[in-house]
Amino acid sequence: MTYNYSTIGFIGLGVMGFPMVENLCKKLSDSVRIYVFDVSTSTVEELSSRTSGRAEACSSSKEVAEKSDVVMSMVPEGSHVRSVYLTPGTGVLAADLSNKLLIDCSTIDTATSLEVADAIAKQHPTASFYDAPVSGGNLGAQKATLTFMVGCAESDPKFPMLQGLLGMMGNPDAIFACGGQSLGLTAKLCNNYCSGLIAIATSEAMNIGMKSGMDPRVLAKVFHASTAQSAICDKWCPVPGICPEAPASKGYQGGFKIQLMRKDFGLAVDAAKRVGVDLALGEKGLETYTAAMNDPRCKDLDSRVVYRHLGGDENWVERFEQNS
Repeated sequence: MTYNYSTIGFIGLGVMGFPMVENLCKKLSDSVRIYVFDVSTSTVEELSSRTSGRAEACSSSKEVAEKSDVVMSMVPEGSHVRSVYLTPGTGVLAADLSNKLLIDCSTIDTATSLEVADAIAKQHPTASFYDAPVSGGNLGAQKATLTFMVGCAESDPKFPMLQGLLGMMGNPDAIFACGGQSLGLTAKLCNNYCSGLIAIATSEAMNIGMKSGMDPRVLAKVFHASTAQSAICDKWCPVPGICPEAPASKGYQGGFKIQLMRKDFGLAVDAAKRVGVDLALGEKGLETYTAAMNDPRCKDLDSRVVYRHLGGDENWVERFEQNS
């Protein structure tokens, strides 16, 4: 089923939001107006330039909401989501949201998302608000291969519309209805808890193998063909030089910043406490990401830089080529 979008707004043009809007500009028909806002005016100007003026600048979240039938947001933390939607006078909620579709792609705590959803429902009962966090990082955002985890039931009448829109920024076959409001966020936090631990385990296992004299390229192939296989090892390997397109092979630039992984991992640990789940690895993983985040060698770099924090060898190529 095809849906027509006449006006779309996007708030938050960071590492994820910027390329997501670029893909919308490429894939939506020229008749669709796209309105954007970010606290960084230079970022808005850059996006407008790169899209030949297709992305039109607004002065506030409220203005985006006033001009758009569909409003999307992608910001780093719950406090930012609260600010985008609930700030008196300039937030999304200050606009008339009657019959509008609102989609928040941020990864935040479920309590804040539910608070925003409740505020919107009370003030504008005909508006629809969905949590729809993503997985795939900056690379997935650039290539439009993101996974979307949507906080709704598969039977939700608006889900096909959501699939059509989100599919322009992600993998159409990886848009999941997670069951109900805020459960998209639950899925995302569970995913990042798991992938965060896998990144630590992969870093440690590769380190063991390399210090025992094994070429990490061979060990990565073993993992790929065995029970240790994972997307982290196959696409986002923490060891530089294993996956050419991974941030680790580019000085850990780009990707999913270490402080954001620490934030998401902490949210997952908090969620476990809230629902009464005992975690064997949660506190240790959180301790590791907190230390890596505060390590001057790792600051603002991709989260797989945890390999560096854990003492991994980044200059291994010459040593193993001499031995081959």
